[in-house]
Amino acid sequence: MRRVLVTGGAGFIGANFVHHWLKQHPEDRVVMLDALTYAGSRLNFEDVEGKSNFRFVHGDICDEQLVNELMRGEQVDTVAHFAAESHVDRSIDGPDAFIRTNILGTHALLKAAKAAWTGKQGDFRFHHVSTDEVFGSLSPTDPAFHEKTPYDPSSPYSASKASSDHLVRAYHRTYGLPVTLTNCSNNYGPYQFPEKLIPVIILNALAGRPIPVYGDGQQVRDWLFVADHCSAIEAVIRRGKLGETYNVGGNGERKNIEIVKTICRLLDERRPDSRHKPHESLIKYVQDRPGHDRRYAIDIRYIKSELGWQPAEDLGSGLAKTVDWYLAHLDWCEAVAGQKAAAERRGLGAAK
Repeated sequence: MRRVLVTGGAGFIGANFVHHWLKQHPEDRVVMLDALTYAGSRLNFEDVEGKSNFRFVHGDICDEQLVNELMRGEQVDTVAHFAAESHVDRSIDGPDAFIRTNILGTHALLKAAKAAWTGKQGDFRFHHVSTDEVFGSLSPTDPAFHEKTPYDPSSPYSASKASSDHLVRAYHRTYGLPVTLTNCSNNYGPYQFPEKLIPVIILNALAGRPIPVYGDGQQVRDWLFVADHCSAIEAVIRRGKLGETYNVGGNGERKNIEIVKTICRLLDERRPDSRHKPHESLIKYVQDRPGHDRRYAIDIRYIKSELGWQPAEDLGSGLAKTVDWYLAHLDWCEAVAGQKAAAERRGLGAAK
């Protein structure tokens, strides 16, 4: 039986991971720590709150006393660290919160994990979830990012994540803390906060609002269905080599404009009577963001050869499942949008 602390578990990927882990390992205890600011919601895990092996704690990863008390009191032996500020545009407008949460918060967790691990008998694991954005940008002909690609972050967000990655590795090399890391490509799927690209496309199209596309829309991303990401993290936590990094991608490289048009076509099929059909007519090109990386691509050969993992969903099936989920959960979209507005009124818009 593992005692798992999941940070940022009320957010998009963290909530999916909590559902995944409890389903795959019903004998384990899962403790979720989340600050419940704009991008985290109790609605994302309300169906597991009543479980006897699940506990939610409302708190900040920068609160060292709280983190230490949780580690000791819950006898945590596994940390799955998702908590992070993750929106590039927000990092450009207000980088301070990204430095605080992604760097200082990660350091607070590492110190608590080191204290909990020192002298502990049996298995212990600190797993750190990171991003492919730490590697910078690729040209159309460059090979995909691999585990040894040099870091070259472009935004305050990716720079803060790069820093947190270095801290995790340093705690392994200096103190021997048992760590693993994953760097993932762009996630999509259920519970993704409505300010991200794919939910924006779906919700704006349904409402007949312009669908914004940065620059020329030719930016390339590797798209990873969130359930596949969760299964990869599970594989790394259970079987990954200590101190190792594993790149996790979806084998789904596409230009942003192709993603937009694919979703528009899916909505045309599912809403044939929509007065906004064809939804592609709503596309509006807008000024590109500063420092916008041109292309990301992930080479997953290492995790496939070492752990036998590969994505179960291709981009077509994953996008169809995602569109169907949002169409079935429009009430969730409205509720989290209301929670975001309330959080921002309380001054919590920048913290995760």
